[in-house]
Amino acid sequence: MKEIEEIKKEIETIIEKLEVYEGTMEKEKGPFTLFGLFLRDDAPKKFDLVVSADWIDRNKEESLKYIVNMVQKGLSKEELMKLSRVVLMNERSPFLEAIFKAIGGGRDIQLYNDNFYGAEIKYGYIIQLQRRRIK
Repeated sequence: MKEIEEIKKEIETIIEKLEVYEGTMEKEKGPFTLFGLFLRDDAPKKFDLVVSADWIDRNKEESLKYIVNMVQKGLSKEELMKLSRVVLMNERSPFLEAIFKAIGGGRDIQLYNDNFYGAEIKYGYIIQLQRRRIK
């Protein structure tokens, strides 16, 4: 657990900044179904930024550019080095469904040593998780 506490401390500022950018992107593009950082067991100290929204599903390439641009503008080079990748998650993803079954929804949710649809998560911080009606 000491390792997790160290990791949490290292990304505290990143989380604070991402919470602001999540709000900005939501105002500009629409609500997120999921917006969170996940530290996979097989990617030590490198987080995936996992995002899901209906507006992302409509144009993945444009959405990825938009999100990456927002994150790159707002985080320092050192902070960016703590991110492995941005993952665009389809709203019908089994991974996302597994998270909803386990958690339900909410903001500022921390996860420890969980498995969602085969993905081993050492630590996760969900900034936003909200089920949406899928069209």
